[in-house]
Amino acid sequence: MYDSEDPYTDQDSLDFGKADYELTASSLITVDYIAPPAAISDYVTTLYHFRCEEPVIRDIQPASVGHLSLFPRGKGEMHFREGHRDPNPEIAILTPLSTATPIIVNGPFHVIGAALTPLGWASLTGLHAGDYRDRLREASEILGEDIGPIGQDLIRDYRSGTKSGRDCALALGEYIGGKVKPINSRHAELIRVVNNWLGSSLNPELSELMGKAAYSDRQVQRLTERYFGLPPQALARKYRALRAAALLSFPQLTPEFEAELGNAFFDQPHMIREINRFAGRTPARLSDDDNPFLSEMIDPKNFRELG
Repeated sequence: MYDSEDPYTDQDSLDFGKADYELTASSLITVDYIAPPAAISDYVTTLYHFRCEEPVIRDIQPASVGHLSLFPRGKGEMHFREGHRDPNPEIAILTPLSTATPIIVNGPFHVIGAALTPLGWASLTGLHAGDYRDRLREASEILGEDIGPIGQDLIRDYRSGTKSGRDCALALGEYIGGKVKPINSRHAELIRVVNNWLGSSLNPELSELMGKAAYSDRQVQRLTERYFGLPPQALARKYRALRAAALLSFPQLTPEFEAELGNAFFDQPHMIREINRFAGRTPARLSDDDNPFLSEMIDPKNFRELG
């Protein structure tokens, strides 16, 4: 069903729903979401402030575009599908994730951050999303030394109580607004076209994208991986699973959405595997309140760039 450039195979699946990976209960976690100011809404999906006071926290980050984050409290690791583990720096860039990724942290654990759009990743970092995907890195390695003093000041003020989590999140947003740079206008238009294509259906046809993009098929493949981290069909697979997870988290679905879900996957086991791979949950556990961070990240409002 997917072309040879799709990096996923049936052999590389991970079952994040196994009993030996017990997630921290939602009642122990608080997450505040702050709408990004209009000036940065093209670049930032949401700002957030995450807190958990438990001695050990286990969570799952769904596949995403990228984050700029502060970790004022808590030390731990992200466990990536490829087998490597990255510790969390106090000032970090989470690069675009191709799959859901487990997090294990010695708490208390506090995170303040900004979830980026594809345009935000490109304009803020200038990096090839496919080459840099699936890592948690020191922000200064990617953004330059200026983020270090800014981030340390915010962490100090947060720890002392001088600034709230909301204050720090908005300050990160202000930093992003001052740091982003324009990208090639034709590339920006392609990002818009790809967003609209992804939002047109749970299972969009590749030919429709190629027909609307002002580039050759090979250029579309190359540029989509550059800005989104994956080639088009693999990207459609990722967003199909995330949007299906968002739909299945609703208390009830309209007949139209039920039909669209039924037509988007080969069968129910296939849908379960796909949602587990990209959202880190089986459909039966999407609305069990075990993971409020995941629930927010797959909320439909966070796919607003998809049209």
